[in-house]
Amino acid sequence: MTVTVTTRGTAPSYLTEGRVAFRDGFVWGAATASYQIEGAAKEDGRGRSIWDTFSSVPGKVAGGDTGEVACDHYHRYADDVRLMCDLGLQAYRFSVAWPRIQADGSGPINDLGLAFYDRLVDELLESDITPYATLYHWDLPQALEDLGGWTARDTAYRFADYAQAVHARLGDRVRSWTTLNEPWVAAFLGYGNGVHAPGRKDPAAALHAAHHLLLGHGLSTQALRSAGAEEIMLVINSSPVLTPAQVHAPAAPANEADAAAVERIHALLTRQFLDPALRGEYPPAVLETLERHGGLGHIRDGDLEIINQPIELVGLNYYNPSVVEARLGEPADAAWPGSEDIRFSPADAPTTAMGWPIVPTGLSRLLLRLSHDYPEVGLFVTENGAAFDDVVTDGKVHDTNRVSYLEGHLRAVHAAIEAGADVRGYLAWSLLDNFEWAEGYSRRFGLVYVDYENQARIPKDSALWYRDVIQRNGLTL
Repeated sequence: MTVTVTTRGTAPSYLTEGRVAFRDGFVWGAATASYQIEGAAKEDGRGRSIWDTFSSVPGKVAGGDTGEVACDHYHRYADDVRLMCDLGLQAYRFSVAWPRIQADGSGPINDLGLAFYDRLVDELLESDITPYATLYHWDLPQALEDLGGWTARDTAYRFADYAQAVHARLGDRVRSWTTLNEPWVAAFLGYGNGVHAPGRKDPAAALHAAHHLLLGHGLSTQALRSAGAEEIMLVINSSPVLTPAQVHAPAAPANEADAAAVERIHALLTRQFLDPALRGEYPPAVLETLERHGGLGHIRDGDLEIINQPIELVGLNYYNPSVVEARLGEPADAAWPGSEDIRFSPADAPTTAMGWPIVPTGLSRLLLRLSHDYPEVGLFVTENGAAFDDVVTDGKVHDTNRVSYLEGHLRAVHAAIEAGADVRGYLAWSLLDNFEWAEGYSRRFGLVYVDYENQARIPKDSALWYRDVIQRNGLTL
């Protein structure tokens, strides 16, 4: 397969000779998250989440936006499932809002909250769409945060209780369960630099939160498995870590200091979560970072055995590579713990509306590395997509830049599979334009345009293109 990449303009184009066909059984779908789309923040017994609190603080979210209404999916889920059906989706990854199930994060189960997911799952199955349930996509009950949140060990045990309750209600129809979505983001953006809820700025707290999130993963995996769950997945955000020269030349040499910086960031971003979950140990770079930021006292005997539970899949959320260099002798202003002497550089590539560089080949590199390092699990692309400045013209959205982005990344997935990576499926991010966390409603990632004034849905050209990809199980020139 020959691929030519052209990087002029706002988005690259990808020209491949011949048709790209995925193997039979490859899963095609899309993903969303509860706080980003559901709305109905004060209905049917839902409690307050850390994102309700965070977004209500002036200056924390662009435009003062909140997820109180979002896409009103809570009331419009049946229409949204019909949209999924029209687009030919085979799978839909949604997250369950913990505050809907337990308003305070523990104690009595809210039947009205579970009933919503009951209805959603039934609607999906009636449309022959496989539900993929995620138990935690960042909306921690505020009452638990008031007790310490993920810096408190007890939160991991409360999470396992919640997981058991959700499975008891939906487990007869939901086969695939994700414990955590992007624990790195929850820990380091939420507790380390305060960009996300709960908005704390404490490096040691971020490292403690990361461990307790992993403990929650292990405990909830035990609970799910004992209840008969068939497929369990841990979803991470990851990226290939490269020097500037390696962005477009993978074999470019790196000096000793830069090579060490690459491996340390890979350890802190990816191995910090996959090594404990899949190997029962932390990599040395993480242990060294912990020692510099408060020590190892929060890691108790037996924790790593709990965390290291057999799972079937690792989900990968990929958007762009991480580009780093050693900055010896420069003032330290760490992006996150462990990166004190490392400079993060922009990649030489076109960018999305988020300012993220578009480097599809990075997805191939990452899938191949993970497949090599962790051959015991299958891989699933659980998020991949781009924000662009979409405009409605005569009732349509001609997002050719997003089509180009998706095509390039799907070709990268196929290239990785051809090279031996065990990739089982691809879920586009996102089904709908939605509340984009600290960016509010200023960024649109959806295949479907949402008019937030009247909640109208308009499938973009990318949605129609993706429908055709699914129908033919592949790409054409």
